[in-house]
Amino acid sequence: MRAREALERDLNRITEETLRMISMVREMLREATEALVEADVAKAQRVVENDREVDALELRIENEALTAIARHQPVATDLRFIATVLKALTDLERVGDYAAHVAEDAMLLAREAPLKRYVLLPEMAKRLDQMLDALAKAFAEADGAAAQTVLRLDDEVDDLFEQITRELLTYMMEDPRTISKALTLMRVARSYERLGDHLENVAERVLFWLTGRMEKHPEDARG
Repeated sequence: MRAREALERDLNRITEETLRMISMVREMLREATEALVEADVAKAQRVVENDREVDALELRIENEALTAIARHQPVATDLRFIATVLKALTDLERVGDYAAHVAEDAMLLAREAPLKRYVLLPEMAKRLDQMLDALAKAFAEADGAAAQTVLRLDDEVDDLFEQITRELLTYMMEDPRTISKALTLMRVARSYERLGDHLENVAERVLFWLTGRMEKHPEDARG
């Protein structure tokens, strides 16, 4: 009984730290988007600096997870959870990286007047924020439905990416003077799209933890 209680304490701590990492990258995403829309260089710089904290937290959680395996030799279900966390760490770290990339591009774009009013990019960021919220719920409550929500929202992110790409291509074809800004905005959209892919990866891992089956999202299966 004591051994089980000790394992539960370690697993709870790993869960709490993972939720903290999700919260940190969520805040980075929000601030990066605000920096983009508001042309706020200071806010963008803060996002870039916070990425180092995410990297440090990744290493700490990884160490705690590996220590839990060595110390407790957990059973299959607990081991699947720890494996899910270890796999998720890499994706969450990349989410932080992409939020930082958005912030870096926001600093570039802040130097000049915007190409257009940002509408679809904040919509992408809104969907990603919802994905992170659902992902936190999936981890905290072992909620498979929340993980499925992440997969559904990623489809919406992909659709918005396609819309933005078509719109920016139209700008570039109609006025070559817009090419530089349009390409930077396209890079922002790509960062959001890739960020969503990493969240999708984590959601698939959560479903593996809960079901014991590794099921790919239908969109991935076609690729």
